[in-house]
Amino acid sequence: MTSNAPPFSRLLACLLPLGLSACATLPAPTTVSVPVPVQWFAPLPHNGSLTDLSQWWQLQGDPLLAELVAAGQAVSPTVASSRSRIEQARTARVTSGAALLPGLDASASVSRGRSAQGGGPGAVPLATTAQAGLQAAWELDVMGGNRARLDAADQRLLGADALWHDARVSVAAEVANQYISLRSCRLLAGVTERDADSRQETARLSGLSTQAGFTAPAVNALAQASAAEARSRATRQAVQCELDVKALVALTGLAEPDLRQKLAFAQMEYAQPATISIATVPAESLGQRPDVFSAAREVAAASADIGSAQAARYPRLGLSGAIGGTQVHAGGVKTSLDSWSIGPLTLSVPLFDGGRRVADVRAAEARYDEAAALYRAKVRQAVQEVEQALVNLQGGDARQSDALAAVAGFRAAFTGTEALYKNGLASLLDLEDARRALLAAETSNVTLQQERKAARVALYRAMGGGWTPSLMPLETANAAGQTPVGMP
Repeated sequence: MTSNAPPFSRLLACLLPLGLSACATLPAPTTVSVPVPVQWFAPLPHNGSLTDLSQWWQLQGDPLLAELVAAGQAVSPTVASSRSRIEQARTARVTSGAALLPGLDASASVSRGRSAQGGGPGAVPLATTAQAGLQAAWELDVMGGNRARLDAADQRLLGADALWHDARVSVAAEVANQYISLRSCRLLAGVTERDADSRQETARLSGLSTQAGFTAPAVNALAQASAAEARSRATRQAVQCELDVKALVALTGLAEPDLRQKLAFAQMEYAQPATISIATVPAESLGQRPDVFSAAREVAAASADIGSAQAARYPRLGLSGAIGGTQVHAGGVKTSLDSWSIGPLTLSVPLFDGGRRVADVRAAEARYDEAAALYRAKVRQAVQEVEQALVNLQGGDARQSDALAAVAGFRAAFTGTEALYKNGLASLLDLEDARRALLAAETSNVTLQQERKAARVALYRAMGGGWTPSLMPLETANAAGQTPVGMP
């Protein structure tokens, strides 16, 4: 069968099925289903009704803690890097959006000269030529590749915003844990100092008794060794507290003399901190995690990248135009010439690229699979972190009464044994055993209090730190004068 159609028309007829097939090609889904438990399998704390975690640090009954958290967030390089990534993502979005709009360039030139005719000298008078014009070019997004790139940039900007808040939450938790460690260290320092003083007094009395001939030298040697060991333990604990102060200085950026002054005036025991109420449905709780939200946005962005890579395999349509004016001034005469043009309307058809575009699509699909796998792993990790924090919190609360009872009991036993020892009715070994048991109980109690506070911090971190997800389009937020949640 033959056709009398022009060659260009036949080419368009051949390319039409290719363009239609492009319209039928769809990217991967923008969401990934992840099985989430229908309920938490760890006990939930129900002693409080706090739901706004964004003000949680201010409600802990310790003003210094809130101040240190704010200082740490202000100087953290992690937060600064996250802020920089927001600006980079915003720039990438502007670049992607610009591809949907026409490009407009302006040009202007001025020249002055004279030319000769027929070899004669200066036959043409001196002339000044001025030109100005505008050139426009616009790629029509027929296959949706540019729109897909803009969608991907939108999703990554939302994800970068969420990760900025996630960085702030992480820094807050790190500073809080370091502060809790320092407070616990100082409590342990008090315990070891009291233990060292008690053993030193016992060693003094033992020395006097040995000099009077009432105590054997071996018993006195045991008392002196016990006192030396206690002093060494107290010194080691004091050194650890100094290291914690140095670490807190590095995290907050505060001058060490100022920080020490603030710590000196901080109360050692503060009010009962506010608790966290947890939604019984895990999906609701995980929806407040900025890292999970960011991982979901990366899945959507990777899906859009597939659409962009697929669109690059098919024809592209472009339109250009120009408008300009020329003015020539020669021999006292001005001549003006204005011109404009629309077109050409160009069609670019990829015929052979050695498989590059197909490889780009496969690479985009591989990145989508990776993003989906990372998202599923992030959800599982979030569930694990919340469950572990709940278990640790419940376990610490359950152990509190027993720890206090153990301290009270061992203190009473030590007091009684010490009285018997001073009256010669108990041996030094009995006294040292009672002292050792009391020291272990007091140390365990302080460690338990640290673990309970750290469990609350871990639960705060696992619940997302008070961040609220927002999918409001950025241009809508800007037009309404609002700032997306978590933005600096």
